[in-house]
Amino acid sequence: MNHMKFRSLINQLYSTVAELEALFPGRHFTLDGHIVGSIGECLVADSYGLELVTASNKGYDAISKREGKKVEIKATQSNKVAFRSKPEHIIVIKILTDGSFEEFYNGPGDPVWQKFDGKPIPKNGQYQISLNTLKILNKDVLERQKIDRVDGHNP
Repeated sequence: MNHMKFRSLINQLYSTVAELEALFPGRHFTLDGHIVGSIGECLVADSYGLELVTASNKGYDAISKREGKKVEIKATQSNKVAFRSKPEHIIVIKILTDGSFEEFYNGPGDPVWQKFDGKPIPKNGQYQISLNTLKILNKDVLERQKIDRVDGHNP
């Protein structure tokens, strides 16, 4: 894959959104839904050297060949993400307006899934968790439990 071309296209996409919002003050051109999820999966796969699998696998989006883990990737532009099932490993990012991202959680699925213990299953089947809660949980993840970035950036 051409990493530079990929990053350039993502940057162009977010630049276009900013230009549209400048042209139409008071209107928002928020990228959301599937496009944010797909962008996030590709950003994380590229940055962490993961191999994406076919979309819509239960509990994982990619495989880390180095660590041998199935990785669920969650991306948002808001302040929360949702889970349907307990993943083996999770990487959660917030995509920033310039197309870069901030990592909020990189670790085992168990600590995150434990936050839903005893709670009724939501009507839509998705448990939601805030980025603030994930950031706190991430502080307890040991470095050896994390998947390292391969693109030279620190999370």
